[in-house]
Amino acid sequence: MPKMKTHRGSQKRFKRTGTGKLKRSHAYTSHLFANKSQKQKRKLRKGATVSRGDQRRIDSMIP
Repeated sequence: MPKMKTHRGSQKRFKRTGTGKLKRSHAYTSHLFANKSQKQKRKLRKGATVSRGDQRRIDSMIP
């Protein structure tokens, strides 16, 4: 059986933490900032972890 290939799009979007969880960035951070509050923009800067249901799916894309 050949080696499993890494899904390149997923590799660019997710990073693995030290404990094995997956880190992701928030959506809505590319433009239209005049309509967003300062609080919302500040919270979007920080990273987030992938939910448990999605983690199983993404784990298979990033071996």
